[in-house]
Amino acid sequence: MVAHGSAFPVAKLALNNSVPPILMASLRMGIVLLILIPFWKFEIPKKKYLNSLVIFSVSMGVLVYVFMNLSLFHSSIISPIILGSQLAIPFGIIASALILNENISRNKWFLIFTSFLGILIIFFDPKLTDNFLGLFYASLMALFFGLAQVYSRQLKDLSTSLINASTGLFGFVILLIISFFIEGETIKNIKLINSNSWFLISYQAIIVSLCAHLLMFYLYKFYTVGKIFPFYSLFPIFGILLSFLIFGEVPSFLFIIGGIIVISSVVLLHKIR
Repeated sequence: MVAHGSAFPVAKLALNNSVPPILMASLRMGIVLLILIPFWKFEIPKKKYLNSLVIFSVSMGVLVYVFMNLSLFHSSIISPIILGSQLAIPFGIIASALILNENISRNKWFLIFTSFLGILIIFFDPKLTDNFLGLFYASLMALFFGLAQVYSRQLKDLSTSLINASTGLFGFVILLIISFFIEGETIKNIKLINSNSWFLISYQAIIVSLCAHLLMFYLYKFYTVGKIFPFYSLFPIFGILLSFLIFGEVPSFLFIIGGIIVISSVVLLHKIR
């Protein structure tokens, strides 16, 4: 969770160095793929896993990271983006109901409502006047992160290297194509990336995408998603602390109130039936 929390301020540092957001997401996934190729060995999973693996790879490798970078690119304040990522848990529960036909109790519906209410309170923070687009992208990031976690349940029998290599492959190729058509001058932009930015991108790929996610997938082999997912409530604390240390961000009163509501709601979502 420390690694997950650090991903946001580290990504913002790279974006502040004029690295295009979509290209940065592609390069991050490219490094992941490059490292995992020797472990992947180009293994093709059984047909019954293909659909879930493709959806997971696109959701996690493409949509989560591109919307994460776009949210940070369009925001001057990082902490609300970090907190907004917590909506992945209520989004994941709703997706489980729609895709896996899991029942959602009245208590869970209430907590889902309060989690969104907490985000709404944060929206009224005067400091966020110019950051609404970033918060919108953060909500999309959370939506696809929750969707990815639902499909990850169907991939627990696959090796973690195969899952992450597939995520890296889809993320690198698709995002590189999108960057080429939207951001343009792809080769020129890559050449302009300095050594500090390459270090920051490599950190995201190796420490966050590989180490942190491999550890999470390893835990999924022994514990249910319901036992592991609540720990995601910890990474905003580490992320907000790092944002304060690196950028000097001081949370406002509305942010603290909304943050307490959001984090409390998502923790309780996995404490009740």
